[in-house]
Amino acid sequence: MYNAAMTQKVDIRALAQLARLEVSDEEVAKLEKELPGILTFVEQIQKASGDAPAEDHSHRNILREDSDPHESGIYTKRLLDAAPAQEKDQVVVKQVLRQK
Repeated sequence: MYNAAMTQKVDIRALAQLARLEVSDEEVAKLEKELPGILTFVEQIQKASGDAPAEDHSHRNILREDSDPHESGIYTKRLLDAAPAQEKDQVVVKQVLRQK
């Protein structure tokens, strides 16, 4: 099997320039050693992904009618009481998103 990644030298500086990355001489030396192995690994993954069996669609989630729904709000008080902080019948959480 011919492996281009192992026989050809990769121009790290050219790749870095295309990606608009600054790389030190140490990083270039390290990447010159590591990149062929990385490319070989990617090649193996590409081969493996092509051999995957076709998806079996006979087992899929089929929605059913909710034939025995519980009363709306029946668990609200219990859930709120279990929350560490609450305000106006809502659970208070730390803000994780903000608008610009």
